[in-house]
Amino acid sequence: MSDEESEKHYRSGLPGPLGVIDTLISKLEAVILALGVLLMAVNTIANVIGRFVFGESIMISGEINRILIIMITFAGIGYAARHGRHIRMSAIYDALPAGGRKALMIVIALFTSLVMFFLLYYSIIYILDMYSKGRVLPSTGLPIWIIYVWAPLGFLITGIQYLLTAIKNLTSRDVYLSTSVLDGYKDTETEV
Repeated sequence: MSDEESEKHYRSGLPGPLGVIDTLISKLEAVILALGVLLMAVNTIANVIGRFVFGESIMISGEINRILIIMITFAGIGYAARHGRHIRMSAIYDALPAGGRKALMIVIALFTSLVMFFLLYYSIIYILDMYSKGRVLPSTGLPIWIIYVWAPLGFLITGIQYLLTAIKNLTSRDVYLSTSVLDGYKDTETEV
């Protein structure tokens, strides 16, 4: 099964209600990312056509793209965690035996989950501060705090994903980078 097919038919590696939560979050991420990218493409194309064909730019285009970039970024961190595509420095990790890698992966997943929940807390405080100031975007008139709602949502989803990864590693014999991605490297080099 290719990467595209596995992403379309994501199935959590977790049992019971945790698997249901994981799968639902996966579907939510997919919708947010797909919708965000499509809307940004349509908005940008419409703005380019407006600017070069009609000589008028769409005034709110920049603000809409700003909102969509924030949305895609914070939905994307959960997606990267779910599919084991986050950056990792693995020299020490790779040198450990399987038991050591498993223990270290559990510690890494739990620590990262805690950091995400810490950032969730501070992003909510930031949004409340923005809300209290009452600032609005100049073109759309939307309150600025609304565009940052994606940050705590992204941190929440990513924190949950890393917590589920720790649980998966605690309940499985193998070592997992995420709930569905087994530890290991694909050999992508081909000989000429």
